[in-house]
Amino acid sequence: MRYSLRQLEVFVAVAQHESVSRAARALALSQSATSTALAELERQFDCQLLDRIGKRLKLNALGFQLLPKAVALLDRAEEIEELLRGQRGIGSLDVGATLTIGNYLATLLISDFMQRHPGSRVRLHVRNTASIIEHIVQHELDLGLIEGDCQHEDVVMQPWVEDELTVFCSPRHPLAQAGDVGLDQLLRESWIMREQGSGTRLTLEHAMRHRRGRFNILLELEHTEGIKRAVESGLGIGCVSRLALRDAFRRGSLVPVATPQLDLRRQFSFIWHRHKYLATGLREFVRLCQQMTEGIQRSDEIELPYVP
Repeated sequence: MRYSLRQLEVFVAVAQHESVSRAARALALSQSATSTALAELERQFDCQLLDRIGKRLKLNALGFQLLPKAVALLDRAEEIEELLRGQRGIGSLDVGATLTIGNYLATLLISDFMQRHPGSRVRLHVRNTASIIEHIVQHELDLGLIEGDCQHEDVVMQPWVEDELTVFCSPRHPLAQAGDVGLDQLLRESWIMREQGSGTRLTLEHAMRHRRGRFNILLELEHTEGIKRAVESGLGIGCVSRLALRDAFRRGSLVPVATPQLDLRRQFSFIWHRHKYLATGLREFVRLCQQMTEGIQRSDEIELPYVP
């Protein structure tokens, strides 16, 4: 075999970071050693895998073909190494989760996974849907747990459990006692809304797609808890997952707004790269997720610790 796993590891790191220096830091190698390993791989096969564009290195056509195969081979090699070392657990796993899933479900799932498989390593990255998809495409995450849809040709999406958004307000807000609220009324209200690229924002905008007019957005926030606090203070109304509002509705600090004209249902889904090697740890984590929601019709029916 004319190439080494180290050369492939360097190639993948440079492709992901688009920089030799950043790849070197990520691999804890010197910049010289990183550059030499990549150059030697290209020299051995008389090929070029990356093009320099300004200060960045970008994959060319051959590099794009090689990247998913190199990542899959490195994943398999890591599994073999851990087996040979007699390491406890079932490897390492980089999981990306969107905010609702990351804040309310993922930590419980990871805790269960770690208790069942001591010695395993899980890193959780909480981002919006667009960011999680991009990291999956770039092979920077093993598995994504997202809210909403993904149409990228390099990404496999598997449905998990249904979720539903709800419009909500402070109990002191005029809409709290308004009964059913129409779409025109919603467009007149001040909104505290998630940022562009979030699954929550996309679901709400899709539900309103047939209505002319724009939302009156007072604030855009990246965190669900921030939206809830702003709505509680009376700044406006919001729309997030019922899962995130369950305890607030029980306490009465927030109340749902009835919007029968809006279809706010969506799907929580698993995503991974089409060429991803599905290692034991990844398959086991997905199985535990499915076990958590077995017999559940909607995400807010999942048993979670009560927050007073």
